[in-house]
Amino acid sequence: MLVVGSANMDLVVRTRRAPDAGETVMGLDYATYPGGKGANQAVAARRAGATVAFATCLGRDAHGDALHATLAAEGIDLSLLRRVDAASGVALITVEHGGQNRIVVVPGANQDLRPERLPDPVPAGLLLAQLEVPVETVLAAARRMRAAGGRTVLNASPVDRLDPATRADLLAETDILVVNETEAAALLGADSPDAAPAEMAHRLAAGRQAAIVTLGAAGVVWHAGKAGSRVEPHRVPVVDTTACGDAFAGALAASLEAGGSIEEAVRFGNAAGALAATRTGAQPSLPTRQAILDLLTRDT
Repeated sequence: MLVVGSANMDLVVRTRRAPDAGETVMGLDYATYPGGKGANQAVAARRAGATVAFATCLGRDAHGDALHATLAAEGIDLSLLRRVDAASGVALITVEHGGQNRIVVVPGANQDLRPERLPDPVPAGLLLAQLEVPVETVLAAARRMRAAGGRTVLNASPVDRLDPATRADLLAETDILVVNETEAAALLGADSPDAAPAEMAHRLAAGRQAAIVTLGAAGVVWHAGKAGSRVEPHRVPVVDTTACGDAFAGALAASLEAGGSIEEAVRFGNAAGALAATRTGAQPSLPTRQAILDLLTRDT
């Protein structure tokens, strides 16, 4: 599997509640964790059993050194990772009591992940990508993977970076689309006023293999061809929702790479996302394949 995406250092503050505009609140504690949607999903897929190569850019700084070491320790192929003369990306994260988070991302070196840094052609297989790196790089990766006979999985987040023309081009190269409810509504725009999640998944699946809409604590809905369903959430104690969506996407892609059906992959990803909510931090919260299987067995 090829993952193309961002790597950031997450600077996390826990507080009883996030401040309102112009307000200062006292934090409970502070920590740094390796993160970034691309890196999180690469680690999630690797822990879920996939063989993963990760294309990203890190700065030549302390954060870059730490992120490189963490990714290498996971057994991820880093031959496509590049070190550049820019600060490594960071994410500023506030986590409220109850687990809800607010995130500001500063891309830094991630902006240097240009199309020319990707292999051409790419080995046929599965591409997993997000939108925290230049969109033209994601589009180039998707085109190259499909030209090689592989499949593309796009987690279209953050979606607000897409102008209408780029959005159309990118979706045309996407086989399996993964979005949350807000992102689904943004992609559909004026065509989906007050649409139910299942209806949004059905519309977004048109012209591709599948569309999946994650609903947080309410579970997941998916649609593929003439099939579709809702997968109920797992009941777990919520500590921190950071990277739950990344856990879902990475585990989903790992299941697909192993030959799982869309429904099997959605159920596998749903369990991974639930487990990620039970621990603090992004990559520290990402579960192993065995932990995912254990939760699925428990809740069967």
